[in-house]
Amino acid sequence: MNDNAGVVDPNTPSIARVYDYLLGGKDNYPVDQKIGDHFKVDLPGSVAIAFGNRQALVRGVRDIARSGVKQFIDLGSGLPTADNVHQVAARYIDGAKVVYIDNDPIVLAHGRSLLATDDSTTVVQADVREPEQIRNSDEVRRLIDFDQPVAMVFSAILHHLNDDEDPRGVVSYWCDQIPSGSQVFISHFRSGGNAETEAAEQKLQSTFGRGRWRTDDEIRELFGDLEILAPGIVPAVLWRPDTADESDTPMSSIGTADRELTVWDQLISAGLARKP
Repeated sequence: MNDNAGVVDPNTPSIARVYDYLLGGKDNYPVDQKIGDHFKVDLPGSVAIAFGNRQALVRGVRDIARSGVKQFIDLGSGLPTADNVHQVAARYIDGAKVVYIDNDPIVLAHGRSLLATDDSTTVVQADVREPEQIRNSDEVRRLIDFDQPVAMVFSAILHHLNDDEDPRGVVSYWCDQIPSGSQVFISHFRSGGNAETEAAEQKLQSTFGRGRWRTDDEIRELFGDLEILAPGIVPAVLWRPDTADESDTPMSSIGTADRELTVWDQLISAGLARKP
């Protein structure tokens, strides 16, 4: 998130660009790299959080598409990287439509360049905290039919909303908009009650002035009355992990089911739910 939406400021770190840097991307500035290097050097192992989350997102989109859902709204999508939502969905279902939402202007610029010739995918510059504005945008109205199932993707975005910004209310708004058979994917930083959690959360808050790690129960509450699908809300690397034989995407996690979890693996959880 960026509270100065509409202005690209190379001297102020951006959550989307820091995340891009941690994933090995090139759409970032020295100020973003400085923050990313803090995690790489001072909190060794924390970069695994970014990769574990991205891999879980790929598997989530894959399984949603396999279930027959063709429409996706990716809130707080960040900068384009390997295996974007529209690319993964297209591998598993014909006619997929994807709307990316982010309020970082550099995300908008790069996204529109990437998708210039793709009429079934678009990028909308908007704030996740203003869901009604997103719902009523021309591009969302053009691509998304709310009479048919929709997948709502909240990948590593709700932990950037403070409690007084009502993340539960944001999810609830969209749950009211989507019909039966729709699905909601959430990944979220998880309170671990340890020094690593406290250090990472403090860095996020001191850099961006926001951010809230949440407990397992608090993450579960974000789903409201939705039916949480197997395996429930678990560390992202354990959310429907692939074996080497099953993996067919560059960003899939391989062999995570059999390895011992690190403390960093446990600091981001993922879950998928269905609207009855």
